[in-house]
Amino acid sequence: MLLSVEDLRKSFPGDAGPVAVLDGVSMTLGSGQTLALTGESGSGKSTFLHVVAGLETADAGRVRVAGHEVTTMNDAARAALRRGTVGLIFQQFNLIPSLDVTANIAFQARLSGRHDPDWCAALIDRLGLGPQARSFPEQLSGGQQQRVAVARTLAARPALVLADEPTGNLDEATGDAVLALMLGLVAETGAALLMVTHSARLAARLDRRLHLSHGRLR
Repeated sequence: MLLSVEDLRKSFPGDAGPVAVLDGVSMTLGSGQTLALTGESGSGKSTFLHVVAGLETADAGRVRVAGHEVTTMNDAARAALRRGTVGLIFQQFNLIPSLDVTANIAFQARLSGRHDPDWCAALIDRLGLGPQARSFPEQLSGGQQQRVAVARTLAARPALVLADEPTGNLDEATGDAVLALMLGLVAETGAALLMVTHSARLAARLDRRLHLSHGRLR
């Protein structure tokens, strides 16, 4: 399995004591598979994604990505994992304002030592960003910015893509188009995709669906 999560637990302080956000979560995801994680607002979906990515630490349990034990890594090792093995796409586009589209897309790949100009050019073409290749983020629409964010993540050819509400800031039609492009490119690269979404309609387009409620997967 590319991703294996075992008995993951995470709590946050509350007025009446610790509140369990993840209460024994276990799941697996293989290469080339896509999985939607749904749940109500505040159910812990983003927290789960952040723990898998090594952005937050778990209280207990294990996370393994491509044979790497994320839950026992130090900060430097987790950062290295995110540079090469794990790609992140957020609801907020997080583009670098001072870089044009081409440079934004190449940024992550350069950090990981996997910059391939031909692959970056192919991503720009596939995502319909050719006319905006020399534009800066402030000159782009929301849909265009999210396409750049998708391309930036896939430019490094990660084994696992983690997407947190990647269409949440887009209208329905634009969001559908971005998701379709993302699914096509993920399939082409053989990456696995774990996507957090509140939309049952979008979740239905992925291979599998799990629902997080009261700290547990249903």
